[in-house]
Amino acid sequence: MWTVLTPKMSTALENLESQLEMFIENIRQITIIVSDFQPQGQNVLNQKIQTIVTGLQEIDRLKSQVQDVHVPLEVFDYIDEGKNPQLYTKDCMEKAMNKNEAVKGKIDAYRRFRAHLLVELTNVFPVEMSKFRHLRGDERPTS
Repeated sequence: MWTVLTPKMSTALENLESQLEMFIENIRQITIIVSDFQPQGQNVLNQKIQTIVTGLQEIDRLKSQVQDVHVPLEVFDYIDEGKNPQLYTKDCMEKAMNKNEAVKGKIDAYRRFRAHLLVELTNVFPVEMSKFRHLRGDERPTS
């Protein structure tokens, strides 16, 4: 199921993205502080932890604005593989075009087979095929 992004949803996604980026940056800063912890840095660490808590609260608040956005699970596979998730749509379109060409080839093959079969059946069963074509509305019976 695909969701069409309205300007409001787009803004909500941008806000969420911004908040997540700030959250990640704060986590990175806490990692640096903790990796070389000094007792005089306790106040800074406490402030960063409070910033993280506030950030999580903001992310939780923003989630209700983007609940209608559905992301295909394959996009997460792209991210896990280190690929750009924006390539997902391009790859889907290429796969669809390739599948379309394959199906078109099969349809063309069936049409050629059908035409050849009708010719051969007409050669072997001319009266029956004339009646068949008449029932289909292609031509009048010759009998």
